[in-house]
Amino acid sequence: MIPNITCLPLIALAQRHGERTAIVDAQGSYTYNDLLDASARVAATLLGGRDDLDDVNGLTDLSDLNGERVAFLLTPGFPWVATQWGIWRAGGIGVPLPCNSAKPELEFLIDDTKASTLVFDAAAEPLLRALAEARGLDKSGRALLYEQISGDLVSDAPAAELPDVAASNIAISKIATPNIAGTRRAMILYTSGTTNKPKGVVTTHDNIAAQIAALVQAWEWRREDRIVLCLPLHHVHGIINVLSCALWSGASCRMLPRFDANTVWDGIADGATTLFMAVPTVYAKLIAAWENSSPERRAFLSQACANLRLMVSGSAALPVSTLERWKEISGHTLLERYGMTEIGMALSNPLHGQRVPGSVGTPLPSVEVRLVGENGEPVNAGTPGEIEVRGPSVFAEYWGKPEATREAFRDGWFRTGDIAIVEHGVYRILGRTSIDILKTGGHKVSALEIEETLREHPAIAECAIVGVPDGEWGERVAAAIVLCDGSLLDLESLRTWAKDFLAAHKVPSRLLVVDALPRNAMGKVIKPAVAALFHTK
Repeated sequence: MIPNITCLPLIALAQRHGERTAIVDAQGSYTYNDLLDASARVAATLLGGRDDLDDVNGLTDLSDLNGERVAFLLTPGFPWVATQWGIWRAGGIGVPLPCNSAKPELEFLIDDTKASTLVFDAAAEPLLRALAEARGLDKSGRALLYEQISGDLVSDAPAAELPDVAASNIAISKIATPNIAGTRRAMILYTSGTTNKPKGVVTTHDNIAAQIAALVQAWEWRREDRIVLCLPLHHVHGIINVLSCALWSGASCRMLPRFDANTVWDGIADGATTLFMAVPTVYAKLIAAWENSSPERRAFLSQACANLRLMVSGSAALPVSTLERWKEISGHTLLERYGMTEIGMALSNPLHGQRVPGSVGTPLPSVEVRLVGENGEPVNAGTPGEIEVRGPSVFAEYWGKPEATREAFRDGWFRTGDIAIVEHGVYRILGRTSIDILKTGGHKVSALEIEETLREHPAIAECAIVGVPDGEWGERVAAAIVLCDGSLLDLESLRTWAKDFLAAHKVPSRLLVVDALPRNAMGKVIKPAVAALFHTK
């Protein structure tokens, strides 16, 4: 066993949890000690055989990766966590690659981060090995198969001390934010790309610790908790909110290799699960699976939900109809929260107390939030404004994009690009400045408000509202809809119905019926792709 001297909080806490179960996956159960041992093996392998490599940071200390980027693609489970922790313990920056991605997307992420090493499992080897060979990483021994690392590859290696990754020796771009000075980069996650080309979001170990600590406090995580993870592991929701919060707390995380509604239901209803977190599309699929079950199974699943203490929804707007139907099925009012890749979570409805449908609550511990107008000045109560966030959870920089980083901050506040309003003391998201706030006939209109209304139409299963350029109105309100099975709907009928619920300037004047809305891996509708549909018709 390689001694561990790192000051990373997750590692230090894992040593306290010892023989408690940390991870359950398709292959079995693993303790915190198992995780410490496996991640040490990964770290030792990453640090080994580097004598012939030029250090990417111009440093000569080969006992520390010194911020080298290590991209990894593994099926969700124990090996994924061991690899992430191993990268951190070796002093590297982890770059989680998305499963089921096309070759061009993986090439972009690997090349954009200039990853020096690729780690993958047998399932990903055919694709990743080819990418490694094309970049010469295979010849230099920087294309690593996890199954080899976890075997006897380093079992005979002499004991060695892993670097103290809390003591940074890497210069980080000087940005006017108080939380990044003197801390070391830990991870690069890419923005969802719903409005523009994805950017690499760099978080430090301090950022990650702050994000976890805020949620552990607000949602009262405890070591007795058990959670099912069915979310992608290249976004904050799965990595921080679920996996890292569980491991910080000494809890247990059951990691599913992929989403399957019935398998997730089995996990929720296993009698031990205490928390569940997902995106709205997952809840919609769980509702459909419940409705397609036998009456006996429905009763069993609904009764089993009483064992859970918390269910959370995020990463996209939660339709009120989904919230209400889930409450009918499970007895739980979903806790809605607000966050993004750059800031982790910023706002949350309360664990205890009233949760307001359609709202995202109030600021989390250690997070400062304000709403500002177009001039950057704070707006009065009850007035919509752009959300700006400040605090130790806010990211360090966009990878390789200093200008974009500078533009993202205003006087130390991160500019989210999201518009919200505070009503009765809680925040309600109205949409993004660039895509969800339409300007039609001199009016500013929230696409999210119109979408929420249209979902009440009996013929509409899903919908997305975008603005289509128009010479007279500036933008016309355009609706892309997915119909319920067997339903029909035309523009005139929709407008007649909508005028009873919406102001005239909010009623759609363009309608497009589609089989499915374009979404990313987290279930967020890709609005530019929706807008493009109207341009091609």
